[in-house]
Amino acid sequence: MRNPIGPLEFTRRGWVRLWLLAVFVFLYAPIVILIAFSFNQSRRNIVWTGFTTDWYGRALNNASLIEAFTNSIMIAVISTILSVILGGLLALGLYRFRFPGKPVLDGVSALPIVIPEICMGVSLLVFYARIGWPTGLPWPLNLSQVIIGHVVFSFPFVAVVVRARMEGFDRSLEEASKDLGASEWQTFWNVTLPYMKTGLIAGALLAMTLSLDDFVITFFTSGPETITFPVKIYSMVRQSVTPEVNAASTILILFTVLLTVIALKFQKPSEGVG
Repeated sequence: MRNPIGPLEFTRRGWVRLWLLAVFVFLYAPIVILIAFSFNQSRRNIVWTGFTTDWYGRALNNASLIEAFTNSIMIAVISTILSVILGGLLALGLYRFRFPGKPVLDGVSALPIVIPEICMGVSLLVFYARIGWPTGLPWPLNLSQVIIGHVVFSFPFVAVVVRARMEGFDRSLEEASKDLGASEWQTFWNVTLPYMKTGLIAGALLAMTLSLDDFVITFFTSGPETITFPVKIYSMVRQSVTPEVNAASTILILFTVLLTVIALKFQKPSEGVG
């Protein structure tokens, strides 16, 4: 027989739900307002005067915005590929092998996750200035300094996701593969990698989302010819917050949310080895 909920317990639950609702409103109300005002007819973007989708047309026809978005996509794709390779190998090495200094390597590899982005951005700026990073390179080589910065803070996230995935791996599957005559490479390709695939895909989508959304590190590492989408939005906001800015920001938000949803889907535990 279920115990009835007393008035005190009901009051506590009510306050907790009210508090959670207030937190969600505080966090997400600005985003909802931004999306809503991207359909506002008024250019002043202060008072709602009517519904229109013209600002999305202007944003999509803005050559500088398209160029910045193309740069962001290129940086995100390249940095994601490199982050998946480095993060996957790091996760596999930390999971499988024991060697001197492993705890140190494990801790150092997680530093980009906890270090404030402003510190990492300044350090990369000083590093590039110190070594005299080449400028004036053709596209997309002129994005290399930003790509390196994104890889530095993205691959630890991939390593965390992949390593969490590998914790449930049955090593006897590899032993069975070798007993049946498979080589080390064949075992990795046909047994280990398929099991890692879910974590690699989730890590890749997470790395791409982080790269597309990053502003601080990109701001310190990008040059005048390597403007990315978040940096371009920031420069537009400094002049005035128009519905065109809201429309461009909404496009980026929807793209990021889509990648995040896909990443969360792949992070769910699945049955079997795959």
